[in-house]
This record gives sequence, C-alpha cells and structure tokens, in this order.
Amino acid sequence: MTALNVATYVFIGIGLFFNYVGAFGLHRFPDVYTRLHAATKCTTFGSIFLILAVVMQSAGMWAVEGTHSPQSIMTIHSLLALVALMVTNATGAHAMARAAHRSGEKPARAVVDDLEKKEND
Repeated sequence: MTALNVATYVFIGIGLFFNYVGAFGLHRFPDVYTRLHAATKCTTFGSIFLILAVVMQSAGMWAVEGTHSPQSIMTIHSLLALVALMVTNATGAHAMARAAHRSGEKPARAVVDDLEKKEND
C-alpha cells in the first residue's frame, strides 16, 4: 500500500466517523436545536474529509498518468459540491432554527431565552 492510499483511507474513516456522529446525534438529542447542530456540523465535517479523500486520490492518479483525466473533472465537481454544501448547510440550519423559535419551540433545558426578550420589546 502506498502512503497515498493510507492517507485516503484515514480521511475516509474520519469522514465516516463524523457522519456517524451526526446520525447518532439526530437520534439521541432532545430538541430541534441540538439536532440541527448535530446534523449540520457533523455532516459538514464528514463531507470535508470524504471530499479531501477524493481529491487526494484524483491528484495521485493525475501524478501517475500525467494527463488530464476524468479524475481531474471529478476533483472540480467534488470541490464545487463541497462549497455548495457548506453554504447551504449553514443557511438551511439557521432558517430552520429561526422558524422553530418563531413557532414557539422551546429548547429542552434552556434557562434563559434572550431572543424572546428582544422580540417582545
């Protein structure tokens, strides 16, 4: 096994770990806010590491072949998908959390809700 393959497998393992933690958080956390946190943060990090593995493998194939191949196109598509994912995850989570708050959804164990005070003033 080459060092490139080992590094790729490590990044795949890290990405799968983050995705697993996100799925576990969706199942285990008590309210919509903590579930959103688990879903967006963990899957974003999982996607970063999985796409990093794709980029490493395609760069390694490019170094071996020396020409532009379908792997270089796959790298560009993967990076564009990562940018789109990072923007839409944060924006979507913010919109869902705001909608949940405006509909009256309370956090499971919140002591102080400063947003409610500001909206009522």
